Amino acid sequence: MERKKVLFISSWFPNKLEPTNGNFVQRHAEAVSLYHNVEILHCIGDYHQDKKYLFEQKEINGIKTLIVYYKNTRNPLLNFLRRMNGYRKGFSKLEIPDLVHANVLHNSMLFAVYLKKFHKIPFLVTEHWTALRKINSHRTAKPIKFFAKIIGNTADKILPVSKDLMYGLMDLGIKTKMQVIPNVVNTEIFFHGKHTKEFTFIHVSNLIPRKNADKIIDAAIRLLKNGYKLNLQIGGDGDEKTLETLRGKVEKASLSEKIEVFGIQTSEQIAERMQKSDCFILLSDDENQPCVIGEAFASGLRVISTNVGGIGEFFPPYAGILLDNTDIQGLEVAMKNVLGNPFPDAHQLVDYAEVTFSKKAIAKQISRVYEEILK
Repeated sequence: MERKKVLFISSWFPNKLEPTNGNFVQRHAEAVSLYHNVEILHCIGDYHQDKKYLFEQKEINGIKTLIVYYKNTRNPLLNFLRRMNGYRKGFSKLEIPDLVHANVLHNSMLFAVYLKKFHKIPFLVTEHWTALRKINSHRTAKPIKFFAKIIGNTADKILPVSKDLMYGLMDLGIKTKMQVIPNVVNTEIFFHGKHTKEFTFIHVSNLIPRKNADKIIDAAIRLLKNGYKLNLQIGGDGDEKTLETLRGKVEKASLSEKIEVFGIQTSEQIAERMQKSDCFILLSDDENQPCVIGEAFASGLRVISTNVGGIGEFFPPYAGILLDNTDIQGLEVAMKNVLGNPFPDAHQLVDYAEVTFSKKAIAKQISRVYEEILK
């Protein structure tokens, strides 16, 4: 397989302002770097900087990464022009790629359209955005759908992370050929660990309202008050006010010894928590194909999740329980079911995650798409 020069650009990417935003894009880039020469370029506005442009260039996990910060304003059009100019300035500091791997059909990716039109560099798009699901179309702003359609129909190929999202893109009028390739799990970090502690449930997310972290805590409190023996670890990169509210709920129930609410963690810390847990819970109103479920599978954990977005597409029959809605009582019943039944299939879940989400598995699929575009 011939190594190609690939430039990753993304509407979302981890940066000093949003350390975990778009970290799934970074994982895709790291996977692709197993077989290709990858550089990453991202541009984002900062209200607090004095200079019009600041350039932050470093090597992250072996990949040359350039983040351009522009001085943000209250004028959306000016911000867009500065963002495009920031991409242009950043691009001039990097190698000319064989192709561009864009991410998320936000208007920022018009830069990929520019590179194709004026520099003859082909591009593909990996899509993650829940706003582009068909079920969300009625509440997604018309300009978002307008630019997504323009960029999508200019791309050489689109790689949605789920069929559910693919149908949403088709519904927008995007006719470019598509292929589902899911998110990446670092199976070198997330692996099965044995422990003998009391049964532990875990939930990790950005703790925004649609993740329903409060309902997960309520279900755990009900079970604990009824004598069930369990622990719950729940947290992620939510804001401090959200964390305080969740902790207040736990403290009010006098269950701080059984329910831990934690803040932002590294991937390694999350992996360690999963290795000491028994079941992962995701009670979202809306999702695409969440990385965290794949990470739970790689850790040998059963999963209780709402059956939304593309979750059911990557959920083996032995993986756990899919719920029809976010009802607390339904979650409580599912948790009781898991508590009362041993799980002999952890090794199957680990194998499934390796074959489906590992860096090598994803990188090989994406590499075949690159070859198809560049032939």
